[in-house]
Amino acid sequence: MRVVHPKQLQPFTVRLAVVTETWPPEVNGVANTIYRLVTGLHKRGDYAIELVRPRQQHNDAYKQYDEYLVPSMHLPFYREVCLGIPQYRGLKQHWQQKRPDMVQIVTEGPLGYAALKAAQHLNIPVISDFHTNFDQYSHYYGVSHLFKLAKRYLRYFHNQTYRTLVPTQEIRAQLATNGYRNLDIMARGIDADLFKPSRRSAALRHKIGVRPDQLLVTLVTRVAQEKNIELALQAFRAIQARHPDARFLLVGDGPERKRLEQQYPDCYFAGMQTGTALAEHYASGDLFLYPSTSETFGNVVIEAMASGLPVVTFDYAAAHEYIRQGENGWVVPLEAPQAFIDAAVTLATDQTLRHNLGQAASVTAHQLDWDKVVQGLHHTIHSVLEESKHEYETPAAIK
Repeated sequence: MRVVHPKQLQPFTVRLAVVTETWPPEVNGVANTIYRLVTGLHKRGDYAIELVRPRQQHNDAYKQYDEYLVPSMHLPFYREVCLGIPQYRGLKQHWQQKRPDMVQIVTEGPLGYAALKAAQHLNIPVISDFHTNFDQYSHYYGVSHLFKLAKRYLRYFHNQTYRTLVPTQEIRAQLATNGYRNLDIMARGIDADLFKPSRRSAALRHKIGVRPDQLLVTLVTRVAQEKNIELALQAFRAIQARHPDARFLLVGDGPERKRLEQQYPDCYFAGMQTGTALAEHYASGDLFLYPSTSETFGNVVIEAMASGLPVVTFDYAAAHEYIRQGENGWVVPLEAPQAFIDAAVTLATDQTLRHNLGQAASVTAHQLDWDKVVQGLHHTIHSVLEESKHEYETPAAIK
């Protein structure tokens, strides 16, 4: 078979196939990130983008790109997670007829693996994203025996691509220690026009029964086991011991919502929020508690910071990258739940400290520009295209 390798590309001719098992209107950090990146590349005018993803019921507002849609299935222990049915032969035939210059695989599920193998067969260079610690999730769903298998699979998968894009230097170091190769940083940005302190809404606080002078503790998250929500609620109970009229607002939906609503009837569960409504829910709080220990990044941390909230969280992922202890937020060591609770109580009882941390947090987060992130991805794509062009002069499997 004659090998076709990427030509010397003009800036407007890059054909990029993006393989992802999540996409808006689904609400999660991965869907938001890849939507921002794809939209940013598209706006440049020098990319022709094709999305390879599972078919959805309601996504008409997002149909801006060529699409290769596949059937989907749900994880049996987590129905909210949708995976694409593998399409090795279909993708191979499709890309033979409509060949991309590069494939970017966002998620490492069955569809992503099939896309990797199809691209390798056709000598199409592949880059991959590392977004989610699936191996850590196994601890929360009674499948811890799959931990080692998941860990080996993820390393095997990513080491077959030209680059694995990770969100922080911390994750890069961890993965390198675990045998991952060819790691590059792809940071995250913030929509500074959406998430800002001025979104604070007296009307929203009144709607949920919170006075202007009343402490509102907030959490925005997927309501699922791996988010460690119980710790935030324990911290809130400790705050209530000092401030009996404090209220707790949880924004988000998921499999644990019904149980938590029954167990904590005095807390306000706002459900899923998006756009301006989400931004108002952030900015209308006074203290943000984020107890998750399973993040690769944690977009909600920088969204809360941008909204002017003091954040209490663990010192890893986005917090480790952007929070300076006691200056623009409050971080505690991982696996230190009592320290988390103590920090939450400390900030709850010091209004001046909360105000100062929140102001500084907003300044920090508003420096995170999606345009810079998109530009970095653009440079990575062209670097890999140049590298692969030389490699394909003598065809070989991706190392």
